[in-house]
Amino acid sequence: MYSQIDSNKRKTKILIFVFMIIILAIGWALDVYYGGGYAMVVGAMVISVLMTLISYYKGDKIALRSTGARETTKEADPYVYRMVENMAITAGIPTPKVYIIDSPAMNAFATGRDPEHASVAVTTGIVKALENEELEGVIAHEISHIKNFDIRLMTIVVVLVGTISLISNWFFRARWYGGGKSDSKGSGYFAIIGLILLILSPIIAELIKLAISRKREYLADASGALLTRYPEGLARALEKISKSSALPTASTATAHLFISNPLKGKGFSKFFSTHPPAEDRIKKLRGLV
Repeated sequence: MYSQIDSNKRKTKILIFVFMIIILAIGWALDVYYGGGYAMVVGAMVISVLMTLISYYKGDKIALRSTGARETTKEADPYVYRMVENMAITAGIPTPKVYIIDSPAMNAFATGRDPEHASVAVTTGIVKALENEELEGVIAHEISHIKNFDIRLMTIVVVLVGTISLISNWFFRARWYGGGKSDSKGSGYFAIIGLILLILSPIIAELIKLAISRKREYLADASGALLTRYPEGLARALEKISKSSALPTASTATAHLFISNPLKGKGFSKFFSTHPPAEDRIKKLRGLV
């Protein structure tokens, strides 16, 4: 378990490093062509941060409201509430708020910028369908997302994606309407580079974002198994969840929050999924010793 946790943390750091390399490379190209191009990089970063701050502080409420989640209490849902409470105590974090989504679909998610401002939501379908140790594995997975500050990390990733998209667009548009230090043959080469950046950089950034999201799912699986000391519980839960129907209230904006892709993408769309294949997650869980 510890080996799996260390591996996923290390891979996440590598992906963040790749993000920074891409931003620096684009900044270098801007600097060579325009002179002082790094000012554009800084400007893009500032705009991305400002755009993300609202979602960072209000995103949890938006996500809960958009999925139709309703807050519950220990008196109203003692079984679910006590399980969340027990897992939070085991993880050493404050008990998050507990929400219920009235849907037969089997799914769950955690949200919140830190353990002090966190919530866990589960569907009525998952509560009814899973055995005690299976639901415990799911809750432990979500608690691990909170403890690992995954929401905060993904917020940083969104800023990086936004920065790359902005500066690649600025680079291309500025060249399209004229500009740069000269109109030489070399400038033409940079126009081509700008076009490539415009097309490829946002796509590459999005793929890296998805890769980081998948690594955090693996990390939450391993961390959750460490909390329960019973990886088989989460493995069996994922087997059942993978066969469940899609969640109607979920969207592409909230899909990455859930323990399993609530949109149930198939075929080529799996390549752009925020979640690794359930079969692979189950295999890794059953391989934990």
